[in-house]
Amino acid sequence: PQMRDAAEVVCRTLETHGDEGVELYALVPNTYGAKAAAAAGLSEVATVISVSESHNKANINRTVEESLQGLEKMRQALPDLNINLSMATAFTCPFEGVTPVENVLKVIRRAAGLGITRFCLADTIGEADPKMVRDTLTIVQQVFPDITLDVHIHDTRNMGIACTLAALEAGVVNVQAALGGLGGCPFAPGASGNVASEDLIFMLNKMGFETGIDFDKMLAAAKYERSVITGNFSGHQVHIGEPCN
Repeated sequence: PQMRDAAEVVCRTLETHGDEGVELYALVPNTYGAKAAAAAGLSEVATVISVSESHNKANINRTVEESLQGLEKMRQALPDLNINLSMATAFTCPFEGVTPVENVLKVIRRAAGLGITRFCLADTIGEADPKMVRDTLTIVQQVFPDITLDVHIHDTRNMGIACTLAALEAGVVNVQAALGGLGGCPFAPGASGNVASEDLIFMLNKMGFETGIDFDKMLAAAKYERSVITGNFSGHQVHIGEPCN
């Protein structure tokens, strides 16, 4: 199985980087995975529920209500574990179109009732636009001013950087990206990878944001990544300075 060495990866990562102030957590599908992450030494996990019924059913064969019940069981089984909730299709769905913001609020309301305080709104298929992102996040923060928000943007339509900037302008300070722009979703037809970390960091550093990330080192990592992984890379910074053919 592809994930058979997940515990070993976690253990080695904690041994190597656990004391460097890096925030490390695992993405888990259920209580079993959360228990495995905790046993491997992690104190924080993220789990995913799609706001859209159709996508949640396609992704994990559950209704949203069933997933929320599963989240409650996870919370009860692991009361001391920090659980973050990632909300797929928070802006648009490949099957249902634009996601009503009330659907987002309903899921947050239920999860917040379980003591969860950190939520990630994901543009799973990369169809959101900057105004949609800004408007949705503004409403969510008005209704739930005490939660911590992240955003997870895909770059299908080449609007990922703009949408991420819109989130920052709306007051969200935790933004996700992927080195090289890798990513995607098998149950989101047409979705490409995430915003490329190296492109995002270049922009933010140029704009004066305090990211705490050395762009040159990240660029070196992005170039190394391409030498060891075969994938559909989308980052632009690795090509700067290359000869045009």
